[in-house]
Amino acid sequence: MPTVLNPYLSFRDNAREAMTFYQSVFGGELRVSTFGEYQASEDPAEGDKVMHGMLTTPHGLVLMGADTPNGMEYTPGSSISISLSGEDEAELRGYYDKLSDGGSVTVPMEKSPWGDIFGMCTDRYGVAWLVNVNAAQGTTGAP
Repeated sequence: MPTVLNPYLSFRDNAREAMTFYQSVFGGELRVSTFGEYQASEDPAEGDKVMHGMLTTPHGLVLMGADTPNGMEYTPGSSISISLSGEDEAELRGYYDKLSDGGSVTVPMEKSPWGDIFGMCTDRYGVAWLVNVNAAQGTTGAP
């Protein structure tokens, strides 16, 4: 198996809801383990929180996420974005539309100066997404 790089998102008390939302966007199988299942927290109130969630899609995408325990600092921010790119415009527009529903559009999906179709949005959980449909002439996508 080759080495892979997967986005791992942190949440505060809504990881299950967020990961279920991403499953509705991308499809696939969602596996969730709680702190309680592994006795990973001494705080009984954290028993149902997500210790590890992993969404694996039919197209090979993997997205992971978890709730941040109460004893750990949690600062949501804009220091990371997740990028989706490829050549299937209908598929990528579908992801963009679902991700932006309930969130906000930063850049509408339209032809970009580099020739691709590109859009940016922030989903309802505050995660920033970049979506790029590669131009037919084989460009590599957004810089």
